[in-house]
Amino acid sequence: MPAMAPARPPPPDLERLKRALPAWGRELGFQAVGIAHIDLREDEQALQRWLSLCRHGEMEWMARHGSRRARPDELVPGTLSVICARMDYLSGEAAPMQAVLDDPQRAYISRYALGRDYHKVLRTRLQKLADRIAAGIGPFGYRVFTDSAPVLEKPLARNAGLGWIGKHTNLIDAKTGSWFFLGEIYTDLPLAPDARATDHCGSCTRCIGACPTGAIVAPYELDARLCISYLTIELHGPVPEPLRPLIGNRIYGCDDCQLVCPWNRFARPTVEPDFAVRHGLDRVSLVELFAWDEATFLARTEGSAIRRIGHERWLRNIAVALGNAPTTPEVVAALLARARHPSPLVREHVAWALARHGERVPPAGP
Repeated sequence: MPAMAPARPPPPDLERLKRALPAWGRELGFQAVGIAHIDLREDEQALQRWLSLCRHGEMEWMARHGSRRARPDELVPGTLSVICARMDYLSGEAAPMQAVLDDPQRAYISRYALGRDYHKVLRTRLQKLADRIAAGIGPFGYRVFTDSAPVLEKPLARNAGLGWIGKHTNLIDAKTGSWFFLGEIYTDLPLAPDARATDHCGSCTRCIGACPTGAIVAPYELDARLCISYLTIELHGPVPEPLRPLIGNRIYGCDDCQLVCPWNRFARPTVEPDFAVRHGLDRVSLVELFAWDEATFLARTEGSAIRRIGHERWLRNIAVALGNAPTTPEVVAALLARARHPSPLVREHVAWALARHGERVPPAGP
């Protein structure tokens, strides 16, 4: 008598799984979970146009990854659907944003970077969500991403019903605004997609008018080369001189377009402890931060997204902000203390800042 073939496990109940995902996501700290299809042809055309206009600046990896960014099944072969999730990050205990922006002696750091590095937080939670799925249906193919690979996060999240892409190019949800992170699970499960979110920006153009450098060059079009987030985080060399005065006291990222968005009146403070403010970075003075040596910088940015720019660019950014600050003995003394810094990049920006205060780099001693 021939041996019987081993029994195959029953196929997973994908409808039941989909219904369970939002609750499982909430248990892990996500405010919403949705399913996106993988057809991004419309967005691929927009991406190619953006790249052809060189609006990605020095972010050459945006072009290097080619079609994989807009074709999930090329990045991860076998991908049939994408589980998208979002997590609020705005701290309710941080200093009021506008008050910090209005005080040119204080440093403004984008709200997303005040706590623990979101890459680590979201990746861990997405992995736990994938583990929960596997426990319910058995092994399945997947990969987890959080702003860590060539992924069109915002179009996928829009297609999953998590929000629409606003005129500032950030994702907006009508009930909670835009202060949230996104993450994805690429999976070989053929999950039914959710309805695509519809646009509710209407005739509003507040974000366009609020951008300090005019980086939102048209509705839904951002030129990264002008964006303060790009200039302070992604750009490795000198900040273009015409843009330096427009940066103000923003030393890491920029939130102005979100700050004026009417939909953010519905934003809810995060309940995630990992996103609590660290080291008083929501209200610290520029002079104090400029005094950090590299060891202090590395110690106080451990586990933070800020660390990725390194101490040299950190000083470059603060030098620009000090050049925009009111002239005081403390500001001038702080700049003079860095005038002979080993880095040519830092020295150049310090010299520019000193000139803004009517000072020169003193001649070298004998």
